[in-house]
Amino acid sequence: MNRFAELLDRLAYEPRRNAKLRLMTAYFRETPDPERGFALAALTGALSFANAKPGVIRALIAERTDPVLFALSYDYVGDLSETVALMWPGPPPAGRPDPSPQREGSRGLASRGHNHPPAPTLTEVIEALTATLKPDLPHLIAGWLDGLDETGRWALLKLITGGLRVGVSARLAKTAVAELGGLDPDAIEEVWHGLEAPYEPLFAWVEGRGEKPEGASAVPFRPPMLAHALEEMDVAKLDPADFSAEWKWDGIRIQAVAGSRQGQREGRRQVRLYTRTGEDISGGFPDLIEAILLDPAFDGAIDGELLIMRDGLVQSFNVLQQRLNRKSVTPKLMAEYPAHIRAYDLLAQAGEDLRVLPFRGRRERLEAFVTGLATSRIDLSPLVPAASWEALTAARADPASAGGGADAAAIEGLMLKRHDSTYVPGRPKGPWFKWKRDPHTVDAVLMYAQRGHGKRSSLYSDFTFGVWRGPEGEEELVPVGKAYFGFTDEELSQLDRFVRQSTINRFGPVREVVHGRDSGLVLEVAFEGLQSSPRHKSGIAMRFPRISRIRWDKPPREADRIEFLEALLRGRN
Repeated sequence: MNRFAELLDRLAYEPRRNAKLRLMTAYFRETPDPERGFALAALTGALSFANAKPGVIRALIAERTDPVLFALSYDYVGDLSETVALMWPGPPPAGRPDPSPQREGSRGLASRGHNHPPAPTLTEVIEALTATLKPDLPHLIAGWLDGLDETGRWALLKLITGGLRVGVSARLAKTAVAELGGLDPDAIEEVWHGLEAPYEPLFAWVEGRGEKPEGASAVPFRPPMLAHALEEMDVAKLDPADFSAEWKWDGIRIQAVAGSRQGQREGRRQVRLYTRTGEDISGGFPDLIEAILLDPAFDGAIDGELLIMRDGLVQSFNVLQQRLNRKSVTPKLMAEYPAHIRAYDLLAQAGEDLRVLPFRGRRERLEAFVTGLATSRIDLSPLVPAASWEALTAARADPASAGGGADAAAIEGLMLKRHDSTYVPGRPKGPWFKWKRDPHTVDAVLMYAQRGHGKRSSLYSDFTFGVWRGPEGEEELVPVGKAYFGFTDEELSQLDRFVRQSTINRFGPVREVVHGRDSGLVLEVAFEGLQSSPRHKSGIAMRFPRISRIRWDKPPREADRIEFLEALLRGRN
């Protein structure tokens, strides 16, 4: 566990991608199985412990420290794992009595003779957390915390609470594994699903000691091809005649894959639904999975957009969110939020890999593929006429007039794909471009702030802002959104300084800052769209709000009013 803790500690303080990659590759090379496999599972988010929750940690630290001191410390540090790791009382020096209460079943038994258990291995921790019943967890975790140093305690608690936050994506961790054998990271992605921690067959293959794992070869995830944002300089260089244009729908990018393993009886098919990062979300959409299973014509893999369709109309992303990340999916939920796929691309068909074909050829195959499907849950994303930049600009600004029709409100912009582009994983420069519609902006007043997590745990980086509501002379600020990105590091320092100097009240970890007609700070907030929301005091929810500018030049009394946002919302509908 100490070796893994050291890795996490170094990753947390290392800002450079390549340096993080070298740290992980060295760890995987030097650490034996199964320890390194469990470390890989932790770094890729593949671990979860049903009974180990933050509440267990809070209860444990409440027994060992003063609750008021812990609350103040947590408010200052901003991170539960780090606060507990620093405050957990270690064993007293030899010869000095232990001042803590002697409690059976917890630290008391070990501390009487100062016989704290040795630091556990990562493997021991994961196996024990998986097998231990909930009533026995506090004693188990307390024993580990007693035997670890501050860094080890921090790593253990991060592992238990499920939020490592060390600046490592699942993709980067898999890239480090690929480095062991000089493989392309995409080769790891294509065998990843179906493998389980501690991934010993994977490491054996990468190091040349075993065969390539079969994994879920009948329904593999294929790393997606991504687009670059279209810049003004690109418009001057590119010829629209070389590209196909299609709508960029406001859902989530997915892959739907169906097939049978070699040797399986006909009809024993598998279906998977993956996000663009490779997360298997099949369990959240059983209606869609069943529709594909029952359609014998679906044998392959499509790249598309997951949407909610009602009465033939695409619903907003906010409606789709009602289906995402649900632990249980009821018949009522499926009926109220019917899932749908709008297909962009065909990656494989009947065992044939189509990614080597040019986009125009794949598009022809896709059109025939979708036409042959029996299910109504999948349709084709239409192409947009791309005769000139003027036509594309007009379509982007007003999708309804360029074929978007009644679904225009669910269109984020345009995708431009070269006719001759093969399907290449990653984000190659040149073949694909995304040209999103310009975001909306609103001038709002900063009202509340809260510390962030990880590297931002010492800074106020999560900001709640509001606009004016009510008749003149009796206006009040009503919160309309919360943002935690969009600013530079320098601007974050300025915002943090303002919060600390302007705090007028505190509510746990939240600070209320001065805000009135003549005092306060105005923020220009960019957002993608609005949705009616009875859960919010303003009745409005923002999509992807981010701070685009600090308006030091604008007094709070000149910030926007709620009527401005209500007009935008009516215009959408």
